[in-house]
Amino acid sequence: MALLVSGVLLSAQGVQLPSNPARQFGASVTPAYEGWFDNPDGTHSFLIGYYNRNTQAEVDVPLGPNNHFEPGNPDMGQPTHFLTRRRFGMFVVTMPKEFGKTQKLNWVLSVNGNSTSIPFYMHTDYNITPLKSSEESPNREFNTPPVLRFAEAGPKFAGPLGSVASAISKTAAVGTPMPIDIFADDDALYSTGGNAPMTGERAPVTVAVTKYRGPGTVTVAPIKFANTKGGKAMEPYAGKASTTATFSEPGDYILHVNGGDFSGNGGGGSGCCWTTVMMKVTVTGAARTNGQ
Repeated sequence: MALLVSGVLLSAQGVQLPSNPARQFGASVTPAYEGWFDNPDGTHSFLIGYYNRNTQAEVDVPLGPNNHFEPGNPDMGQPTHFLTRRRFGMFVVTMPKEFGKTQKLNWVLSVNGNSTSIPFYMHTDYNITPLKSSEESPNREFNTPPVLRFAEAGPKFAGPLGSVASAISKTAAVGTPMPIDIFADDDALYSTGGNAPMTGERAPVTVAVTKYRGPGTVTVAPIKFANTKGGKAMEPYAGKASTTATFSEPGDYILHVNGGDFSGNGGGGSGCCWTTVMMKVTVTGAARTNGQ
């Protein structure tokens, strides 16, 4: 829904989105503007995702002419590795207090011969509350994002606020699985984007760990939470999961962690409630060849 709204707004600004349909390979990747919000310190943040129309091909686009922001710093923490299909609110870009209501920041992205330049600015229609749903849950309370920790007594992360600047630092070796422990807490409320009942069976919290930047392939083991409290809608939830990430090449990587709740992908269209965290991983060792 956010992408459709984005298309309407951008069309009004004279910006055309690529019209080529989804296909397995060779399609476009388009930035997606989820919305903006003010921070307690007076700065302003844009919440940004993308739509990869390739249903099978993940795409790498290095920083540079085909993947940059303008004006100003071309690297605003955007991904260089693009997963398939629609990806909601993958990162935030924070602008200073002085950034005006009519000022624009553009993400230029060129993939498979399709180039787009999507503007982000503080349009009233795009003001969101990513830390609290704008829609009531069935119990008349408001959903909030899941809280993630990577150690039992570690720092807490909540909301789609992931950025390269706030990334956790880790180290790993080529070919050796790097352990990742994940602790999650959630209010077990949900939004559907229209006050409709939740349909189907869903897990209280789901977490995906994926490559965001880096030179090689990243293999992540399946993630399944063991519930320690709750497990049903409207019952406060707690759980723990463990996984590993294995890197094929040495170098500097960024992993993206996305934690969702009962609302599902994109928070049920409410602009809330999911949590993003980034991990900077320095990988040492020699690249493996021929499976060795």
